[in-house]
Amino acid sequence: MKKAILVATVALAAASVSALPALGHDHGHGQHESYSAGEPGDPAKPSRTIEIEMSEMDYNPFKIEVKRGEQIRFVLRNVGTEDHEFLLATTKENLAHAAVMKKHPHMEHDEPNGVRVAPKKTAEIVWKFTKPGTFEYSCLIPNHREYGMTGHVTVK
Repeated sequence: MKKAILVATVALAAASVSALPALGHDHGHGQHESYSAGEPGDPAKPSRTIEIEMSEMDYNPFKIEVKRGEQIRFVLRNVGTEDHEFLLATTKENLAHAAVMKKHPHMEHDEPNGVRVAPKKTAEIVWKFTKPGTFEYSCLIPNHREYGMTGHVTVK
């Protein structure tokens, strides 16, 4: 019986994680994978730096405008008392990823377009916006997005 439960648990975990590459998340396996909002930027060549404060339950600023082709160094400061995430994608992708996170709330991320930041800590992401449109950054820790922890980047 224990073996059957273990096999079922491993199969469920593998199925859940295997859905992530379809969302544009490579977990460190593909260096040039395409993402909906663009691609990882070159840390030596950011166009500008944008600081974002994360707290319970919002981002400041929650709305950003960038130019197509611009590289942004996001400095993400968690000024709150809980862990928070910054995951840059489309709303549809973030909703799908949030559903997986509800099943696996302690999932570690290894994507260039997202990071989890502990309270009173800072992280950075450099991102090159190669595609026009409006994209979302949100915290996918269960219930954080639902309580309003989302922001938007408009690429012109």
